[in-house]
Amino acid sequence: MFKKIAALIAAAVLVVSGAGCAVAAKAPTTLSGYYTQDLTLTNCGGGFKCAKVYAPINWNKPASGSITLSVTYKPVAGSSKFLFVNPGGPGASGVDFVKENLNSIGTAKLRAAYNIVGFDPRGTKGSAPIKCLSASATDEFLYGDTGYEVGTTADLAASRAAIAKFVAACKRNTGPVLGFVDTVSAAKDLELLRRVFGAPRLDYLGFSYGTFLGTTYAALFPKLVGRFVLDGAIDPTTTDEQQSLNQLRGFDLALKAYMADCIANSSDCPFSGSVANGLNRVKSFFASLEREPLRTDDGRKLTVAAGSTGMYLTLYSNDYWPYLTQAFNEAFDSQDGTTLMRLADFYYSRNQDGTYASNELEANIGINCMDKRSNASDAARLAQNRKVVAASPTLGKYWQNGSLLCAKWPFPIAKRPASYSASGAPTIMVIGTTGDPATPYQESVSLAHKILKKGFLVTFVGEGHTAYGRSNSCVANAVDSFLVSGKLPATEPRC
Repeated sequence: MFKKIAALIAAAVLVVSGAGCAVAAKAPTTLSGYYTQDLTLTNCGGGFKCAKVYAPINWNKPASGSITLSVTYKPVAGSSKFLFVNPGGPGASGVDFVKENLNSIGTAKLRAAYNIVGFDPRGTKGSAPIKCLSASATDEFLYGDTGYEVGTTADLAASRAAIAKFVAACKRNTGPVLGFVDTVSAAKDLELLRRVFGAPRLDYLGFSYGTFLGTTYAALFPKLVGRFVLDGAIDPTTTDEQQSLNQLRGFDLALKAYMADCIANSSDCPFSGSVANGLNRVKSFFASLEREPLRTDDGRKLTVAAGSTGMYLTLYSNDYWPYLTQAFNEAFDSQDGTTLMRLADFYYSRNQDGTYASNELEANIGINCMDKRSNASDAARLAQNRKVVAASPTLGKYWQNGSLLCAKWPFPIAKRPASYSASGAPTIMVIGTTGDPATPYQESVSLAHKILKKGFLVTFVGEGHTAYGRSNSCVANAVDSFLVSGKLPATEPRC
């Protein structure tokens, strides 16, 4: 999930390998027309089937125009069941996720039981994508240096100007769908896909933001919920301000876990002594980046925005921690920011030639701004700034002024369900990781035990973002048994 700007800142159509679309029929103009459209599939390489499905831009006015949704799956011999998956973001391409990672989604048992369907939610890469700035202007937006100390009046003014330019470009280059990229609309799209695929109920696996999409679907269509697994859950009832604080605390906790492990177990750790000493060195390093960005091997300068983003990426998984150690050693010993810059590039899907592989940044901002916003008044903004600095003396300075990003979004917040309890739905499995920085564990607990009428919590005791497919057999067995056989463990497991 992206955070602010770098840290201020997440009828049928035939398609062949993303090129050469041929419309098979006119777009429907009624809800029944959308729901009864044919699903026309074509081969799109590697054994995958691809299609595009018409959806209304505005679900409340289906005759006002349409978009197309990209979907893909690789048929599994002997299975007529479909499992729809969402990798998170918001803004990540589910089509790319399935095509590029099919053999690592869940377990072999899951992949043998289901045809795993990837879809791009509206606003993302293959489904009416949000378009904003050029690649070079995006570079300046994400990696640029205002030339002022973070948090000063001059820095704040420069940030406001950059955001205004970004928002204006999104409105100008995207068109009317920009006002309908909210999660409720995406959940209605998901129900459309279920109907077009002919699934009697929706079986679903959502990671990170995908848990919010899944929870929203369950709130809107509880009686159509099949087997649902929500991994790395978001509490849909939290305010934007509290969500930001929760995430900041999660990354702060993950940085401390990295620091403790580095000092205790890494022979090339650039830190020594206590965790507090290490955090102070990180804090000083970021302060130095504010004054003087580091050189990198491609000639760009590593600003504090890019440096902090590169670090955040490595805190999503303890498997990435060695890269952070390498990056800090490089920066401290050689005043070279190359590895941190490459990590930031990976986070933002930036290619070496300066282009971007997806519109995940734009989709992340657009979807989030349509779903919820922080109070952007000066009094509320300053109060939130005090909270984030207190929550993390190391990172909080770079987490300030988050309300600015959506303050001038040109469309009102979308209407949300009155309740997310999903009353009438069968039991929904929620997975929480105790050391998850991006979707902190307490939110999974809240979703499973307080919000959902029938929630079942699986706890992974460990580090990193999400658990299924990357943790241990305890988690895998619980999820497989539920998704494949519909069986829950006798008690909520702590794995």
